[in-house]
This record gives sequence, structure tokens and C-alpha cells, in this order.
Amino acid sequence: MKIGGWQKFSLVDYPSRLSAVIFTQGCNFRCPYCHNPELVEPKLFQSPESEEAVLSFLKSRVGRLDGVVVTGGEPTLQPDLLQFLKKIKKLGFLIKLDTNGSQPDKLKLLLKEKLVDYWAMDLKGPEEKYSEIIRTNLDFSLIKQSIDLIRGSGKDYEFRTTVVKGQLSGSDLMAIGQLIKGAECYVLQAFIPAEKILDPAFRKESSYDKSELETWANQLEQKYVKRCLVR
Repeated sequence: MKIGGWQKFSLVDYPSRLSAVIFTQGCNFRCPYCHNPELVEPKLFQSPESEEAVLSFLKSRVGRLDGVVVTGGEPTLQPDLLQFLKKIKKLGFLIKLDTNGSQPDKLKLLLKEKLVDYWAMDLKGPEEKYSEIIRTNLDFSLIKQSIDLIRGSGKDYEFRTTVVKGQLSGSDLMAIGQLIKGAECYVLQAFIPAEKILDPAFRKESSYDKSELETWANQLEQKYVKRCLVR
């Protein structure tokens, strides 16, 4: 595993659970608003953390933490992800996986092995804007396959969208709602400009104010999803 770093304790990354967070290196998307450029751009990679050191730390937290969040980057690009998750699961932890949904075959393997207890999949925008937002070409059917796999997993899950005003409108969010119609949980995340960002030009971008996002969240709940949260 190429581990770019880890956070020893989090109250917010795994809903209702105390968790550690593991960040993997490498991503096949180039979303300009990404706050983890050091996990996306190979030229910014640091020497990976030792997998043994991470597992040793986790062993020391058995009984103190509920779960482990594996995020990125894009974790499903790691060829040994399945084996790594098995080692975490063997310690007794719940596992939350963050993914961009571009590798449904990998998700299918993880589902078969029952290694993930909570799924979080990012939805970047409606189909017609996807390649523009992720700045690479993508077969959108892969995203649809991952949506279906996660919804049918029998595990807790959330879909989520980072809302940048210059990229997405209310009608775009409704189109995403239609795509995941009937989903248990959809999260709208307000984009927050930061100094550390993949495309420095996006430091000038913004999100909508909270009241606008909450209005759309209410509409999404009324029309498409069972629960829509604003973060």
C-alpha cells in the first residue's frame, strides 16, 4: 500500500464512530478543488508511510477506536487494497471506504469479501459535466455501476458532492438526485477555498451560502433521496 499519511483520531470522518484515517497516494481524477494535491500529483508525493507502522498503531488502538477510514487519493487504485483491508478487519475494526466510484470491479471484490461497513462515494456532477470537472475522460457507465453496487451492498452508505458555484447549479444537483433516486443519504459539501489546493486558480472560487444549499437539500429530500445533509 502506498500510504501518504494517517490521522490517528477523528470524530467526523466516520459517522457516529471514533476512527483513524488512512490516506492513500494516487488518484485518476484531477478535480481542481481537491484539498489533497500531495496525494494526487506524483511530483508532490512524499516517501510512503510504512504499512507495518500503520498496522502497529492500529493494533495499539484496538478497543479504543471503532473504525478505520481509508481514503485518498483514490484507494481502489491500490493493487493490494483488498489484502490491506483484510488485515484491518482482522483487528476487529469497522471499515469506511471513500471512493470516486471509477473502479466498480474493485468495489465488487470488496463487497464479495464483506470488508467494507460504510461506503462514501463522491459524485462530481451530472453526467454531461463529469469529464470537465474531473479533468480526464471517463466512461460514465462505471460511475453508474458503482452507484448500483453501493446501494445494493446492504451496508450504510452516503453519496456526496462538493459544490463549487462556478461548476454546479441547483439544476445540476437535481440531476444528480435523479441519478441516485431512492438513495438513503446524499450529502452536499460546501467548497471551502484553501491555500493548499490542486488548481491554485480555484482559491478564488466559492460555494453557495448555507441557506441556498439547505433549500436544495430540502428539494432533493422531497423529490429524490431519503435524507440530504449539508456539511
